[in-house]
Formats: sequence, structure tokens, C-alpha cells
Amino acid sequence: MSTTPDLLYSEAEDDLRAAVRSLLADRTDTASVLVRAESGTPYDPELWKALAGEVGAAGLLVPESLGGQGAGHREAAVVLEELGRTVAPAPFLTSSVIATQTLLSLDAGRDAVAGLLSELAAGRRVAVLAVPLSTAPDAELPQGPVAGVADAAIADVFLALRPDGLYAVDRGEATVEPQTPLDLTRPLAQVAVDGGAGTRLADGDAGRAAVRRGLLAGAGLLASEQLGLAEWCLEETVRHTRERHQFNRPVGSFQALKHRMAQLWLEVVSARAAARNAADALAVDSPEAPLAVAVAQAYCAKVAVHAAEECLQLHAGIGMTWEHPVHLYLKRAKSDEIALGSAGRHKEALAELVDLQAP
Repeated sequence: MSTTPDLLYSEAEDDLRAAVRSLLADRTDTASVLVRAESGTPYDPELWKALAGEVGAAGLLVPESLGGQGAGHREAAVVLEELGRTVAPAPFLTSSVIATQTLLSLDAGRDAVAGLLSELAAGRRVAVLAVPLSTAPDAELPQGPVAGVADAAIADVFLALRPDGLYAVDRGEATVEPQTPLDLTRPLAQVAVDGGAGTRLADGDAGRAAVRRGLLAGAGLLASEQLGLAEWCLEETVRHTRERHQFNRPVGSFQALKHRMAQLWLEVVSARAAARNAADALAVDSPEAPLAVAVAQAYCAKVAVHAAEECLQLHAGIGMTWEHPVHLYLKRAKSDEIALGSAGRHKEALAELVDLQAP
């Protein structure tokens, strides 16, 4: 029996948002993100230390008994909204959501699993699932050397699938070769692990099921990152068109532009509903979570790209410059559009879930 999803933000979630937004405002901005991205080392270790340790974001999904916050996917979604608003390079999605959820889906009573979860929750280590960023929750899971692994450059441990199970492999036992990404704020790499390296965490079937659960949580909460990105683009566009004047009038007062921004606002509101629904379904472990995730990704991915494109176009010439941060948002939106399954892939999954024959 399905329950009505709670799409509103709780007081605790609002407090968490305020803390994360304040931290990001103090420790990062789009100009500094751009400088670090140009240098090829986008990560700010001090930012991650503060986000993971001081705010406790890294352990939101981890039970208190293992040193986490004992919160849930709704709170993690709030963090991702704020990270999306700043395109801050941080391994929260890959480590604190996907890898953490994968481990939580295993037997937490095992010392190796419990110990790793405790270290992730404290922010002492970063774990990354050794699959391409583009892997959908229902896709064939790759084994062996894999390309397109997000945040591999900052990972301390990789969760790697082999025919006989899921392994935790320390970075020193893996080969990481950087690749050139479209999104400079989320670097990619090819990762290869030695066949005999690592600690086995689960057998083949249990390991694959856990990885799919981790990817499902990642895809569902990625919608919240896309929501935050779209919100920033809309707000920045409204601000710019209010301040930019032509013919002695704000360009935002021109009817054609007002209509475009009004349409984008409607899309962002709808994206918020879809993203919150996915986060809530994951938080209560609803049997309809795969459906909610498919809806969120099929919709939010397109909204984020459209918002970034409108932001760039309505900024006119300044939007085309490297110095303006809008290109960071467009590249993140385009990268997110194919992350954890494309919108088309999720539409196919949605059609199958509701027994609707795809065209």
C-alpha cells in the first residue's frame, strides 16, 4: 500500500541547508572553483574536511551506531541541492551516497563493512564505486578495468566488482589514469585493480545487488543536485536581466524574456517535486522507489540542461566568456544528463515499471 510522499522540507532539513550554504559561501565561490578547475586539481581538501567533519554531511546515511548521523536520503538530498547550486567539487555523491549506500546494503555486521562505513562517516576516507559514472541502476555492471570513474582522483578506496563478489581495494593497490572530462569540477579516470587485491565484502549475487542499490540511490539523489543547479541558473538569470538595461529598460521586462523565465520557473518547480519525491521514496525504502527515481531522472536531467542553456543565452555576450561561471553549470548539467543513466534510459525503465509499451 503506497503512502503519500512528503515533498515539504522539515525544520531540521532547513537548518541543514542553512549550515551547508553558509559553509559553501565561506569556503568556496564560483571564481575559486573556476581557478581550481583550470589547474586540473579542482578539489579543496579543507572544504571536504569541513563539510564531512564539521557539518557531518559524510555520515548522513550511516547509522549512529557506526558513527554516522543516522539521518537519511532526504537530508542527503538537501546537501546535494546546495552542492549543485555552487558546482562545488566534492565527492559527496560518489562517496557519501553511492558508495555508502552500497555498503549499507551489505551485512553491516561484518567488521570490514562496519569499519569502512565508520571511516566514511567521519570523513577520514573517501570510497568510490569502480564503475563508469554513466552506469544506470539496471545496466550491466562492468568488471575489470573501467573508464569514466568519477572522483577516482580523490578516492582512498575503491569498491570493485569481480565474478566472485564485491571487494574493497585500497588506492595503493589500484592504477588510476586521469581522463579528460567535460565537467572539470567532477574529474574522471580509468581504474584498474589487481586481481588478487582487496578485501572481499560480499559474494557475487549480494555484491551486485548492493551495487545496484547504491546506483539507484545515486540516481535518485542526483536529481536534487540537478534541481540546485537549475535553481541557481534561474536566479542568476533573473538577477542579470533585472540589472541589464537596453533602451533605458531592464531587459527582463521584455515580454519575450519574461515568458522564457516564467516557463523555466514552472519547470524548476516541477523538478523540485520530482526530486523530493525520489528522495522521500528512498528515505522510507518505498517499493515504488525505482519508479520515483526513474521519473526524477527522466525529468530533472532535462530541466537542468535547459536552465543552464537559458542562463547562458540570456546573459548574452558575457555568458560566453570563460570568466563567467555559467559554463561550469552547463558542463555539469550536460555531464549529469548522462550520469547514472540517461534520461532516455530512465524513460525506458519507467515504461517497463508501469507496464507501458515504449514507442
